[in-house]
Amino acid sequence: MLIVCPHCATLNRVPDDRLKDAPVCGQCGQEILPAAPVTLTDANFERFIAKSELPVLVDFWAEWCGPCKMMAPQFAQAAIQLQGRAVLAKVDTDANPQVSVRSRIRSIPTLALYRGGQEVKRQSGVMPAQELVRWVGA
Repeated sequence: MLIVCPHCATLNRVPDDRLKDAPVCGQCGQEILPAAPVTLTDANFERFIAKSELPVLVDFWAEWCGPCKMMAPQFAQAAIQLQGRAVLAKVDTDANPQVSVRSRIRSIPTLALYRGGQEVKRQSGVMPAQELVRWVGA
C-alpha cells in the first residue's frame, strides 16, 4: 500500500498487514497514519490525494464556521476509528483558497471522499462520527 507522508509528502510503501502498526515515514521519521486528522494545504493536497492508496476523507472547513466547530470532534473521533483503513484530512478553506476553488467548495463544512485520486462522494453539513465511519465504507 502506498501512503503519502502528511508531514513531508514522501511516498511510503507499507505492507497491508502493517497499516495498524503506526508506520513511520522513511524520510522524516514521523507517523504516516496518525489517529487524528492530518492537515492538507494548497501545497500538498494534489499529491496527497493522487498518490494515497487508502481512501481519503477531507473536511473542508473554516475557523469562523459554527457548524465546522461542531463537526471537528466528530471528525477526530472518526479518524481514531478509521485509523489504518482511511486517512482523514482537513483543509482550511480560508488559508487554502486554491484547493477550495479547484474542489468547487460552495458551503462548509463539506466532506469529500477520494479513492484512487478521484472524488467519489460529497456531502455538506455536520455528521456524527459513526455516520462518517459508515459513509467512508471502510
